Amino acid sequence: MKLQPDKSDAQSLTAHGPGWVAINNEKVEGSVVVGSRGERFEWNCSSFDQLGAEHFAQLAALGAELIIFGSGNRIRFPQPAWLKPLMAQRTGVETMDTAAACRTYNILAGEGRHVIAALLVESPAGG
Repeated sequence: MKLQPDKSDAQSLTAHGPGWVAINNEKVEGSVVVGSRGERFEWNCSSFDQLGAEHFAQLAALGAELIIFGSGNRIRFPQPAWLKPLMAQRTGVETMDTAAACRTYNILAGEGRHVIAALLVESPAGG
């Protein structure tokens, strides 16, 4: 699905599909963290079962106003213990499937907010 964000200096999530997302029209395979202030790095997890507290601690270090957690092909919520570093610094966390997270990130980044999208990008079924 192609996404058309409003013009902004922030990185945009321009498309997504099974096993990939596109950041500023560059196709990226695998899980990724992308931020409205230029943050971007590989998020070392390929399935929800591989996630742990260390993944969310990485996000806390970024100092964003809001974290949008794209939980993969369907919505799954992180364990509360994983979110302790974010709660301690009063960083909001919203959980949704990865497709919805891409759309939500674009809207909030387009408003000029410091937002991070932590996107779990799962391989297509059978792949």
